[in-house]
Formats: sequence, C-alpha cells, structure tokens
Amino acid sequence: MNHFLLGLLIFFLTYLLNTFYISVLYHRGLAHGAVTLRPRLRKLVIHTGNWVTGMNPKAWCCMHRLHHLHSDTPDDPHSPVHCGVLGVMLAQLRSYEKSLRGLIHDQEPYVSLTKDLDFPVHWLNRRRLWFLPYLLHGAIAVGLGSALASPWVGFCYAFGLMSHPIQGWMVNALAHKFGYRNFSTPDNSKNNTLVAWLVMGEGFQNNHHFNPRSAKFSVDTREIDLGYGICCLAHKFRFLDIHRPEIRTLE
Repeated sequence: MNHFLLGLLIFFLTYLLNTFYISVLYHRGLAHGAVTLRPRLRKLVIHTGNWVTGMNPKAWCCMHRLHHLHSDTPDDPHSPVHCGVLGVMLAQLRSYEKSLRGLIHDQEPYVSLTKDLDFPVHWLNRRRLWFLPYLLHGAIAVGLGSALASPWVGFCYAFGLMSHPIQGWMVNALAHKFGYRNFSTPDNSKNNTLVAWLVMGEGFQNNHHFNPRSAKFSVDTREIDLGYGICCLAHKFRFLDIHRPEIRTLE
C-alpha cells in the first residue's frame, strides 16, 4: 500500500474513532440519554474522552445542552443567526471554554445542567493541562510521518483524530442555515444531507431537535444515519443499550 492510500485509511479510521466518541458516546449517550452506555464503556469514555478527542465529555455535554435550551435565540452559544456561519467556529470554542470554567468553579447554570452526569471534570482540565492530548497526538503524528518518511501519513492521523471543531462547525453552522425541514420546531434547525453523510447523521438537525431523545436522527427512508448504525452494532456487542426512537409521522 502506498503512502497516499495508507494516509487516507488512517484518516478514515481516526475520523471514525473521533465521530464515534462525539456522536454516539458524548451526544446520544451522555448528553441526551438516547442510548445508555454499559458501565465499563461509560467508565472508559469518562477516563479516555479527553485523550481521544481533546474535548472534555462533561463540558461538551453542558455546551450542547445550552444549545438545545436556547437554540437560535440570543442565548444560543453558537448560532449562525447571531454570529454568522463562519463565526460559529469561534463561538463554539468560547462556549466550550465557558462551560468548562463554569463546571470547574461550580457555577450556575453549568452545574445544574449536568447534575445527572455524576463524574468530575477530567484532571487534565482541572490542572490546566488540556493541551497534553494535542501534544500526544502531535508527537504520534510526527513519529508516524518520520518512521514512514511520509508527512502526509502523520497529517492524516492528526487531522482525523482532532477533527471535531470542523465537524461541530458543519453541524452547528451549516445544518442550522442550509437544508430542508421535516418538522416545525421553534429554531432554525435544518436537515443537511451532506453534513449528515460527513458527520454520522448529525446533519439531520431538524429531526434531532424535534426529538432529541431519539437515538436515530433519520426519519425518512431517504435519510441515512450512519451513527445510528454504529449504535446498533455497539448494542449487538452489548456495549450500550438503545432507547428505541418513537415512531413519528412527517408533517
């Protein structure tokens, strides 16, 4: 296998790992309870989430719950309505940092929003060592690139594993600006098929905002939610339990 194809394979695997952590474990599992992580998997996510994604699971869930609570209103931490499509990238970073600080310092509304998440903010964040996962994966990327004499392979590893800010931007910006709507919701959430394909079904934001407790983000036979497929696979291997989505009829 040449280095170009190897790089693409490594990017695909690391991107898949990142989106699995964020879309299935953080989002559908911890943030919404649409799936219940079995105890061993839940413990693994709590202890490794920061290292794998660079994002603290509790702070990520807090930020996301704030988004649902105030979706596309002036209090939404990252809406294209108020900060523009491009501005969502910086807005979601600031919202994550505020949520993290609020949880570390036991401030409201951050504490109340996550009282069901019975685990502390990871020690990396409490000790201001949030940058260590990035250094670790950067070192691994450099090591891979050097060992194989291919900077491309190293880049693909790092970009795939640390790609969540771009994934989040696509979902929070593009899927709240461009697309179609199956349901009437009080926000501007849209179903963006391209984003859904790129980010494990997360682009079906209108469906998700209509029924956040559903593990399945697709409601039409033309919509494919790859994240739900992975949920089903993980359920088969007894890693998690799926709360079956309610049957909804399209408006």
